[in-house]
Amino acid sequence: MSVLAGLRFWSRDPVGRKIHDWYLKKQLERGPRIVAIGGGTGLPVVLRGLKAYTANLTAVVTVADDGGSSGRLRGELGILPPGDIRNCLVALADTEPLMESLFQHRFERGAGLAGHSFGNLFIAAMTEVTGDFEAAVVESSRVLKVRGTVLPSTLENVVLEAELTDGEIVSGETAIALGAREKPIRRVRLRPSEPKALPAAVRAIEIADAVVLGPGSLYTSIIPNLLVPAIRRAVVRAAERGIPVALVMNVMTQPGETTGFGACDHLKVVRDVLGGGVNWVVVNSERIPFELKRKYEEDGAAVVSAPPGLLEREGVRVMRARLLDTDALRGSGGAGLARHDPERLAGAILKMIGRRVPAGAPRERKGGRLLDVSR
Repeated sequence: MSVLAGLRFWSRDPVGRKIHDWYLKKQLERGPRIVAIGGGTGLPVVLRGLKAYTANLTAVVTVADDGGSSGRLRGELGILPPGDIRNCLVALADTEPLMESLFQHRFERGAGLAGHSFGNLFIAAMTEVTGDFEAAVVESSRVLKVRGTVLPSTLENVVLEAELTDGEIVSGETAIALGAREKPIRRVRLRPSEPKALPAAVRAIEIADAVVLGPGSLYTSIIPNLLVPAIRRAVVRAAERGIPVALVMNVMTQPGETTGFGACDHLKVVRDVLGGGVNWVVVNSERIPFELKRKYEEDGAAVVSAPPGLLEREGVRVMRARLLDTDALRGSGGAGLARHDPERLAGAILKMIGRRVPAGAPRERKGGRLLDVSR
């Protein structure tokens, strides 16, 4: 009987389950050190996929959000916006199915409560209890039994500003997203212009086997992290050491923010901020159904084009793979979405850095079913 078959058999009883969990823990502890940088809804996708292969996973998350529940808590309590941090904590939680429902629960009524998510309120309360946002994230990670580490890129109260092509300056992530629908973005910056990076985030990049940028909103989720000087320098140094620094290309453009952008345009924006740095690009090679593509086009979005050879001429290595989430493509009631599949994306990243899950790796239980992490 193989090790894998034996573990599957013994995981049926409590003692066997403990052996299974111990073996899985040891396997994950030997996984590659990967730093994923971004925010919004894109970063949790890559985290969900990679956490099945490594416990040495660090999310470096933007704190420039100023909209919705996060923006209200930021304004009323003077704390850093918890929303993007919350999404990453949930993605890495070992008890993800239950905790996702709880932490992502959004109140629909109640004076002052409507619109807030439980997770945001939890992190806000933890910040007041511990007296420190960084400590609040650490303690929240323990409560959720997070596999990996979630870190804000800075603890300073930064504001994202955008200069539009007509010279207008727009302040705040939400206002930028709206303003970009009317006029293209020329560049973005932070106020203050040189916030201090969280030392742990810099250290994670310094010892990483790979650094992953995105997927997610280019100007409002990925770039804000790279505008923190020490983060930017650490990423560039990683590339200079020969470490894979990969930009995960979005499947679709974002109306306003990246209207008309191809893959090379995304790459140029990131490289302009870094002064180089990116040496890999991960691109979806799968066709999007015509009807879904047309629906996106009606909303002002389009497929991010990456013709063969074009990115390579920019001096980067390219990982092309079928990355679409097939369940999301089908959707419900015809409301399909073109987005990355976590497991497929993780597989492409592991292939990029030349890592394989050892044969006979145990399977992980998720939502009542077993996932073979050796796939």
